[in-house]
Amino acid sequence: MIKKLIRRILGKKQSPADNTVPVVLGPKEHGIDPRLVSSNAIRVTQTLQEAGFKAFLVGGAVRDLLLGVKPKDFDVATNATPEQIKRLFRRAFIIGRRFQIVHVMFGQDLIEVTTFRGTTSADAPKDAHGRVLRDNTFGNQHEDAVRRDFTINAMYYDPADQTVLDYHGGIPDIRSRTLRIIGVPEARFREDPVRLLRVVRFAAKLDFTIDPATREPIKIMAPLINNVPAARVFDEMLKLLLSGHALACLKQLRKEGLHHGLLPLLDVVLEQPLGEKFVRLALASTDERVRQGKPVSPGFLFASLLWHQVVEKWKAYEASGEHSLPALHLAADDVLDAQTDKLALQRKIAGDMRDIWAMQPRFDRRVGKSPYKLLENLRFRAGYDFLMLRCASGEIDQEIGDWWTAFQEADDTGREALLARKTRPTGEEAPARKRRRKSPRSGAKAADQAGAGSSGAERTGPADE
Repeated sequence: MIKKLIRRILGKKQSPADNTVPVVLGPKEHGIDPRLVSSNAIRVTQTLQEAGFKAFLVGGAVRDLLLGVKPKDFDVATNATPEQIKRLFRRAFIIGRRFQIVHVMFGQDLIEVTTFRGTTSADAPKDAHGRVLRDNTFGNQHEDAVRRDFTINAMYYDPADQTVLDYHGGIPDIRSRTLRIIGVPEARFREDPVRLLRVVRFAAKLDFTIDPATREPIKIMAPLINNVPAARVFDEMLKLLLSGHALACLKQLRKEGLHHGLLPLLDVVLEQPLGEKFVRLALASTDERVRQGKPVSPGFLFASLLWHQVVEKWKAYEASGEHSLPALHLAADDVLDAQTDKLALQRKIAGDMRDIWAMQPRFDRRVGKSPYKLLENLRFRAGYDFLMLRCASGEIDQEIGDWWTAFQEADDTGREALLARKTRPTGEEAPARKRRRKSPRSGAKAADQAGAGSSGAERTGPADE
């Protein structure tokens, strides 16, 4: 009892032997603002508790609440089984193969409910590298805490009495801003290599320092990510890029040696002046939109990250004699094919990327009806935003972006005036006029030819009448 009191006062980290008994903190000790808690999450915990089950908010939601940040998602952990959970809610769906969870829906709001997980059994299916393939073992709350990846994600909050249960010293680690894995790092990374990416995401997003023992095996074990299904890697990369700290995450990926193979050649792009500036602008724009709560298109984001690989291959195809547009489509095919094996890009996202890339040459055609047709394209806004990134990075002339900004904002008269200007990307008429001005003899000769050929005009022209 005295030891427990000392831990609560000093925030001292528990020893492994104490992991079955949590440190319990009241409202004054943890400082969570209950107004930041989702009313739907409270409804879920309350419904489960009234049915005789234990139920707590858990994971990232508790971590964010302790940091004074309103969580985007709320997860609930309980000792009820998935089937028992499902019976308590009108809109509840059991999903998952590796471990079954329940999605409880309130309109568009989704609360994810999991049953307390037990310790991984020795006979749980694993691949040749030690990655757990399937494990539906249920257990007690302290066993569930052991199964969670980091100490700061292994705390439980009960909205009913506003207490926090901390099994692994998560509170001290939050206060010291330290990211520490639970258990032996090598074993935990081998069990689920996606944790290697989660370390990077949380460290960059929260601006936490990675515990030295947690960091040490990361570079050595990085190749294990190649054994993870591409769909899971894609999901984690998407979370990383849409975290609101995408640029910091990519820097951390490179720092920890985890970037190889995830976005092939991205490290090379970031070392090229134009490519680096373009990617940085794209990621900064994405981060700002996330912070402002605006929607972000994954297709636009991946199109930006991979654009300079497309450009490089596009130029190579053109140099080999291929026409510009077919060359662009071939380049897009090559880049997307290279990514599909590693990231399992969804068909819709890949389609959005193709549309954005294919639209870029069309912005050069600023004559006739072409600009009007482009404005009607459903993907115009995404293509235009992409064009503006190219201008801002110095890849193309800013004048093109300014023209399209003016054209889409102008009325019919203004658009006609813009089209009347000599705005073609390559002037054909101007050089011809210059040649005539520089060649007076050619001009005289042309006049003589016009005079010689004017007999028909003299007979029928209205001026002679």
